[in-house]
Amino acid sequence: MRVEKRKRLEAKGWKVAGPKELLGLSDEEAAYIELRLKLAEGLKARRSAKGMTQTALAKAVRSSQSRVAKMEAGDPTVSLDLMVKSLLALGASNRELANIIARN
Repeated sequence: MRVEKRKRLEAKGWKVAGPKELLGLSDEEAAYIELRLKLAEGLKARRSAKGMTQTALAKAVRSSQSRVAKMEAGDPTVSLDLMVKSLLALGASNRELANIIARN
């Protein structure tokens, strides 16, 4: 959210909060969700950069296209293990995985 918009809303009495505050998440829960979303974004970006379809990635990791779509959406039913395995199948190195996780 832009700073100007936030200030206008707060000036009118609105409380502006993030998902952690709205959902009452612990620090650990918020960090876990952030990690999942970073991996999902990294997976989609890497797959797209390689010019690979979701179907092709699904075949590479012995999964389904719909599962890849769920991975890229950060769906909580997909394990972090499968997300990391998929990134490795796309050729990501340990350093690249670390960079994905470290992004703001």
